[in-house]
Amino acid sequence: MKLILDACVAISMLVEENDTPAARSLQADFQKKIHELIAPDSLPLEIAHALTRAERQGKIDVGQGQIAFDDFLDPCPTLYPYFDYLDRAIRLSSKFRIGVFDCVYVALSEEHGCPVVTSDKRFLELFPSLTISLSDL
Repeated sequence: MKLILDACVAISMLVEENDTPAARSLQADFQKKIHELIAPDSLPLEIAHALTRAERQGKIDVGQGQIAFDDFLDPCPTLYPYFDYLDRAIRLSSKFRIGVFDCVYVALSEEHGCPVVTSDKRFLELFPSLTISLSDL
């Protein structure tokens, strides 16, 4: 199944959270080529930001962020230029009053005809036809 990987799920693959087991299961399925994962090319930046923040907050040891980031990149989901989806994302953000980063994922979903896998409840509620809950995989 082709899925768009939301940043919150990608981060749960790397930093221990409530949905980490499900996120790591998705990652394993991706590595076995059961699922195809795609994302905007802003995803690595979002992950790097979250990992260094996790280091600062003491959730992971200093230096673990780089190791986790490198692990995520091998193999990396197919990345699409976020700039190609930015105009649509801005319009969606204004209409639905949700962050433009999330709306880039929605615009990517619209173009590729596949759902965004997420654990963000508000995101799931706002875009039920374009999202799938990580817990439902």
